[in-house]
Amino acid sequence: MQMPSITAAYLAVLALLYTVLAAQVGRLRRGNRIAFGDNGNPELRSAIRAHANFIEYVPIIALMVAMLEMSGLPAMGVHLLMLALLLSRLLHPLGMYAAPNTLQFRIGRIGGIAITLLLLPACAVMILWRTLMVI
Repeated sequence: MQMPSITAAYLAVLALLYTVLAAQVGRLRRGNRIAFGDNGNPELRSAIRAHANFIEYVPIIALMVAMLEMSGLPAMGVHLLMLALLLSRLLHPLGMYAAPNTLQFRIGRIGGIAITLLLLPACAVMILWRTLMVI
């Protein structure tokens, strides 16, 4: 079994992105003097959801990719999965700050979550397949 060093490198980049999303929430809270919730502020609401959406999906997908990497998935496969995750997590916040039904919204938010929602079952199925092939 090998260490998931490819996944780890992508996780470091994703952690930097997560830091930016968290800092954006903090900046908006401070600037609008809102300690809890969003107080009806749409910009803060978007920042909170971009931040939350990241943490709702990244850990489980990254963990599954790490398991696939440790099980011997070729490096190219690991790179493709983690690049797709990184792309989805870059796109989604861009869409969260766009007006609904604009091109930026569709590409960012809808494209980002679509990639994420494809990765989730794809990784799960690959893990199940690889597990069943070992038994």
